[in-house]
Amino acid sequence: MTITTAMLLAAGLGTRMKPLTDTRPKPLIEVGGRTLIDRVLDKLAAQGVTRAIVNVHYFPDMLAAHVAQRTDIEIIISDERDEVLETGGGVIKALPLLGDDPFFVINTDVTWATAGDSTFSDMAAAYDAARMDALLLLAPMENTLGFRGPGDFYLATDGQVERRGERATAPYVFAGTHITRADLLRSYEATRFSANIYWNAFASRGRLFGTVMSPFWMHVGDPAGRDEAEARLILMGPGA
Repeated sequence: MTITTAMLLAAGLGTRMKPLTDTRPKPLIEVGGRTLIDRVLDKLAAQGVTRAIVNVHYFPDMLAAHVAQRTDIEIIISDERDEVLETGGGVIKALPLLGDDPFFVINTDVTWATAGDSTFSDMAAAYDAARMDALLLLAPMENTLGFRGPGDFYLATDGQVERRGERATAPYVFAGTHITRADLLRSYEATRFSANIYWNAFASRGRLFGTVMSPFWMHVGDPAGRDEAEARLILMGPGA
């Protein structure tokens, strides 16, 4: 399957990234010579995505003006100036913009090497609407940087995911991207809530799946994480 639409979650306050976010939204923090949001858009545009819906709340005009400069991908703004709606409510508010086909939902505070990347197109190829209400992108814990938690999920042999629950650790972390579609979400209201709410509903039906990415994954959630990602990208060389 080819997926041509993505929702970029860019409305957060970036509190943990202070003081870097005192003067700009977190998606405009630079890592490896590119802003976080441009690093995502670069990959999407190279892998067949033609439309990106970007939600805005914190420094909204600055962010909207920045992404409007892109000429390689259509940018549509989902305005959350009045209230930031988190990862679930933000998607619900944007449903009229997203269309009926499956779409990506992407956090903008994660990154990986860009040159030659096929993560999004590989993920689209792995998505099977007949079996899956959502497909989550996962990274092996040993192949990550900047993530401070104990892991999020186990992965069954059939590809279904299981939450860590009460266990001390889990082998995979959610890597900041999932695929879903609008017909599964229209019963939800555009209020402040986490995407975990609809993931749990999908899981209860045996329709929450995961796929493991190949590139080394970096979470850029705070200034230390930004510095770690920057150093890693420098080591990886030009084009990273």
